[in-house]
Amino acid sequence: MNSTPVMNKSEVIALATDGSSYTDGAVQETIFLAQACGARIIVLHVIPIDSGTATGAHASSATTRLEARAYMDNIKKLADDNEIPCEVLFEESYRPDKTIVELAYKHQADLLIMGRHGKQGLLKLLVGSMTSKVIGHGFPKVLVVPKDFSIDGDKVLLAVDGSEASEAAADEIIGMGLNCTNLKEVYALSVTPSESGLEQAQALAEATCTKGREQAPSVKFHPMSLVGKPAADVIAKAAAEKEVDMILIGGHGKGLTKLLMGHVTEKVIGRAHCAVLVIEKEQ
Repeated sequence: MNSTPVMNKSEVIALATDGSSYTDGAVQETIFLAQACGARIIVLHVIPIDSGTATGAHASSATTRLEARAYMDNIKKLADDNEIPCEVLFEESYRPDKTIVELAYKHQADLLIMGRHGKQGLLKLLVGSMTSKVIGHGFPKVLVVPKDFSIDGDKVLLAVDGSEASEAAADEIIGMGLNCTNLKEVYALSVTPSESGLEQAQALAEATCTKGREQAPSVKFHPMSLVGKPAADVIAKAAAEKEVDMILIGGHGKGLTKLLMGHVTEKVIGRAHCAVLVIEKEQ
């Protein structure tokens, strides 16, 4: 059962939901974090519009939209019951992924939370899925939560690769170490595809841990360097073996055109048994 925040303090949390049960875990985590941080919640339900058949889509989706509204009403009730300020926004958009991010920015959200469809994220979280597209816009902090999952936050895995986004993720974990009393252990994992890169991977993982130990001494930092590919499989397997309940990983923003298929971050989300927090270097 959650007891304390598992990430840096947030004042505004945006929850993007399609109104399906696949976002139950995301809803639960949003309520918990908002209560723990004293944050307010902005619930975003963005309805896709097909430009070619907009009228027909409206007619055929009436039942679905009623069900979604009932789901949103339940989130609002949960927030009200916990005395959390909550606003529910319904929008229609030809580009729902872009609209979700724009609304998160407009309402000055510190964190955007989304659910993940299916046990394996629609079998590797195919490009075209809403979660993938939203992350591709490079929002600074996106938390993806599996359907039936609760974050305790005592053990997390930090994937490091030397990029600016990876460094931002490391800074985030240090902030957690300073602000979250239940964070006990961090595994800093660097993955290399061949033995020739192992020494460099070891140095990177150790440097990350050294910085962590200096700045967040209450947390145990464990360096890990592994040889294997694809990297996403190695990261997901290590997370399962260490029984962490969250992976922190850097995204790579708009520069890689919305997380091309094969991108490590996207595949980690699809394969991980746990929640994944994607951190972008703020521009």
